[in-house]
Amino acid sequence: MSGSNSIQTNAIEQKRLSIQRILYPLLLGLVIIGAWQGLVTSLELPPYLVPSPLLTLQTLIKDWLPLALALWVTIKITLLAFGLATLLGVLISFLFVQNKFIETTLFPYAVLLQVTPIVAIAPLIIIWVKNTTFSMVLCATLVALFPIISNTTLGLKSVEPDLLSYFKLNRATRWQVLTRLRIPSALPYFFGGLRISSGLALIGAVVAEFVAGTGGSGSGLAFQILQAGFQLNIPRMFAALILISFTGVLLFASMAWLSKMALGGWHASEIKEE
Repeated sequence: MSGSNSIQTNAIEQKRLSIQRILYPLLLGLVIIGAWQGLVTSLELPPYLVPSPLLTLQTLIKDWLPLALALWVTIKITLLAFGLATLLGVLISFLFVQNKFIETTLFPYAVLLQVTPIVAIAPLIIIWVKNTTFSMVLCATLVALFPIISNTTLGLKSVEPDLLSYFKLNRATRWQVLTRLRIPSALPYFFGGLRISSGLALIGAVVAEFVAGTGGSGSGLAFQILQAGFQLNIPRMFAALILISFTGVLLFASMAWLSKMALGGWHASEIKEE
């Protein structure tokens, strides 16, 4: 009987914590929006300086069609870059963990690629690559690549020494060690890299759009921001920024959910304490 009560209590506690994780940030957001609206109204700030949340929402509704089309272009570039960065990052990590010479030789260049500002090399990529969309995908991929390489490589190498010795004792092949030991051990690190990389892919896509300066029906949210800035349409600029922010939050939440689905049943990082 006491065991049943304990399970029920834990379920109630977990439900309460889940509600708090949603409720507390939501309440803080409402407070910030209320303070923003109050300051703009009381100080009578002009819309071209700081628009109110209400005006921003009205602009978002009024200009929803062009903003939604631009959002789709940005999301498409982000997802393509994120997928390409994930594929390349995992393959490079597998290569690093199988060959120490290759890791020692190439890893410094991966770090160099990470610390090089994308705005410095994006114009060259856009000039060299004729297809504008692919050039922007490539720019965003370069931004999102390093967290996948770094986290996955660390995870593949972070195996229990005793387990590795046990596999070697049983004459396991490199493929068996990789698939049955290293990959399961690397999954938490890999999903941590996905959470970081998804946001960086979005940042890289927006930066690439700024550098490319593409307009028309194939333009993304960056062009909408630039156009709104030239026209001093600051409410529309804020509306585009809100769409970018919500997209980034949605990407992070999607990666967190994917991590929970993959690890929730067996890994300590996703199992809730009882």
